[in-house]
This record gives sequence, C-alpha cells and structure tokens, in this order.
Amino acid sequence: MKILVTGATGNVGRLVTEGLLDAGVDVRALTRNPATAGLPAGAEVVAGDLSEPGTLRKALDGVERMYLFPIPQAVREVVGAAERAGVQRVATLSSGAVTAGFDTLHHLPVEQAVEASGMEWTHVRAGELATNKVALWGPSIREERVVRHPNLDVVWFPVHERDIADVAVRALLGDGHHGAAYTVNGPPVSLRDQVRAIAEALGEEIRCERVTPEEARERYVRQGGFAAVAADFLLGFVDHAGNPTDPHATAAFDTSALGPQPTVREATGAAPRTFAQWARDHVADFR
Repeated sequence: MKILVTGATGNVGRLVTEGLLDAGVDVRALTRNPATAGLPAGAEVVAGDLSEPGTLRKALDGVERMYLFPIPQAVREVVGAAERAGVQRVATLSSGAVTAGFDTLHHLPVEQAVEASGMEWTHVRAGELATNKVALWGPSIREERVVRHPNLDVVWFPVHERDIADVAVRALLGDGHHGAAYTVNGPPVSLRDQVRAIAEALGEEIRCERVTPEEARERYVRQGGFAAVAADFLLGFVDHAGNPTDPHATAAFDTSALGPQPTVREATGAAPRTFAQWARDHVADFR
C-alpha cells in the first residue's frame, strides 16, 4: 500500500510521514522543493504543489490513501485528481475552528470537497497548536528570557503536533474512522504555566511581564510572520469572524469555563501529551 503525504514538510505532515514509515508503509511525500525537504529516510520525495493540480500526476500514481494538507484554492480539482488516480481513503488536516463554526473560508471548503467525493474520509481538526508558541514567544524568550501578555492566567488547550499526527496515521491505517471528524486538543493549561514549562525545559528562569493588549499587539506586529498575522485575534481585537471586539474584556476570559475538550483519546485511546512534554521536545527552539 502506498500513501501520499501532502504538506510533508509541515509540523504535522513531517510526523505523519515518520509515523507511516514506522508502521512499515510505503510513503510518498509531496513538497514544493524536494532538495530542501529533509524528510525521513525511506520516504519517496516528489515535487508538487496543491495549488497547481496539474503538478500532482506523478505524485498520485499508484497511491491508495492520502493525507491532505488544507489548501482551499484548487481543492476540488485536487480531490478529483486523487479519485481518478484510485485513491480510496483520505485523512484531512483541518481546524477546530470548523467545529465551532468559525472557519468557513479555509478548512471548511477542503472538508466539503473531500466529503463530496467517493473516497473514505476522516477529518483531523487541530485545536490550538502548541508550536504557535515558538512564533509568538520564541523571540522574547531567546533574547530576553521574558514573555509579555495582557493576562497570563488565561487557560487554553494547546495540542502537541504529535497527537494530531497520531490521529491522522490511525485514520489512514485503521478501520472505523470513515466519516469521523476528530477535534484534537491538549490538556488545559494557563499561559503562565506554559511559560513555567518552557523555563523548566530550559533550566532557566523566564519572567512574565503584564502589558496592555495594545502593547502586546505592537510587539507581535514588529515580530512579523505568524505573530503579526494572528495578533488581532489572539489578543482579542477581533473575533473568529474578524469582527471588532474589546481586547480588555477578552483578556479576562478564562476558557476553563468551557469544560472538558476532545483530545487524541477519542481517536486513538491514548492520553494527550502535555504542554510540558511539548516544551521538552522543543527546548532547542527557545535557546
């Protein structure tokens, strides 16, 4: 059996590739630039771009199952090409924002295209990725050993990317997952305790400094990249739909009031990895 992993160099796709290889599966990994992919030995690395379906002919040849990274621009053409090539099962990387009804433009169209096909499908809806903290806090921790935020006592459910990959691998290889949409979160943990976990992994103190939402946004915008793009939403200046909100009110919201959240356990039976474990796995990112 040959499985195509798209988005193979991503935080999750790389681990899906690794997990499938560990299971003894024949893996073909899709990337725009094979020369710099650095994927695990044993994967057949091929060039292709999900936004250009015409580049996928070689990648899809002989493939029976596929891990689909969410690129909505040409997803119906991609899904159609996969069906014609004989792909029978798809595990889609999606977002918990779809579960909550907030994401209608990016991940939802990918889910809908897959569901409209004749293939077996499973959606893996990731919650807040713990790896976001590398982009958000990495610069200030590396340079100053400090994290600045309006309210570090807010609780959230950051998920280890390995938990997401484990669900995708299980859906691709196991039975009983067709038609399922798994929302995968991590255990609840406050931002302050996340900082503490990173500090313990480093073996060094990291200061927590309270700033206004406006000050935090200014710093994120200066950082650029994901921090700049996500600043308004993460700091409460806009809601999931992009509507203006009061960041000072949002900063006080404690998500622990939401109650238990679905985790990897629903799909694999395994306990979710903790943020502390994620911090140990990523300690080099903060040195």
